[in-house]
Amino acid sequence: MKLQLVTRERDKNAVRHAILGAGGVGGFLAVPLANAGEEVILLVRSENLGTHPETVRVERAKGMIEAKVRIRTSLTDDVDVLWIAVKAHQLQGALREVSLRGKIGSIIPLLNGVEHVPLLRSTFGYPKVVPATIVVSAERRSPGHIVQHSPFARLSISVLGGRKLLGISSRLQSAGFVVEFAQDENTMLWKKLAFLAPLALTGAASGKDKHGVFTDSLWKERLHIAVEEVCAVARAEGAVVDRGDVLAVIGGLPPGMRSSLQKDVWSGVPSELDAIGGAIVRAGERHRIKVPEIERLVSEVEGIVEASK
Repeated sequence: MKLQLVTRERDKNAVRHAILGAGGVGGFLAVPLANAGEEVILLVRSENLGTHPETVRVERAKGMIEAKVRIRTSLTDDVDVLWIAVKAHQLQGALREVSLRGKIGSIIPLLNGVEHVPLLRSTFGYPKVVPATIVVSAERRSPGHIVQHSPFARLSISVLGGRKLLGISSRLQSAGFVVEFAQDENTMLWKKLAFLAPLALTGAASGKDKHGVFTDSLWKERLHIAVEEVCAVARAEGAVVDRGDVLAVIGGLPPGMRSSLQKDVWSGVPSELDAIGGAIVRAGERHRIKVPEIERLVSEVEGIVEASK
């Protein structure tokens, strides 16, 4: 496998980044930013400080790329952007464990779900938090070693970030990302949840990848019903979400696609089940919209979790 190492001097217009979360998404994001000449600080737990390498590698179909980053357990430096790339159920613990003493320009959370945004804004203030979503299949094999399974990486950022993030956008696009600025952040968040939740829940409940769900008439029907339910809730929440568009997105994903939720559930580790499925159920209750298929899938996944204990 070809190794590609790009080293560039940090230019005077470069942005200083901190990334909270050194897993698949955090590590995956660190490399193209650092290779573009940006300064990147990767925030890890104190117990992982001595074992996490300063060189992060991303393994892709086109070859391996790597870059050097700074590994820290707390943020004492001022940074332009703090990316939050932990999983939803890890958020509050990560914020408690990692001291954020430096001045932060913008905070960009890349978590799944929708409920983390008001939580972060209540903590850091409304304008500082710029919601975003990322669609990529990236897995951490070991500290500093990330494998990108999907042929794409799509980043949507709230237009609230505006001109401050245009430079970052161009740098990531040069690294192969598809980057867009969303005028309606509520729609942006619910659009991702609308395709992620049905796929993740049916995959986790059945143990099948996307191809397995689509070739099983029962599971495919359950996925379609789940899409209908989450779209109804999303529209009640004010998002512009279309069932046909959601199904088209799911249909365009790689056949072997398995969500991180599914992998976590079947590995017996804590998952984002509540942030993905629970958030839909709670939003449905607020609007008095019944989501029986989503509730059944959540219950079935909870049963798998309990059985693995």
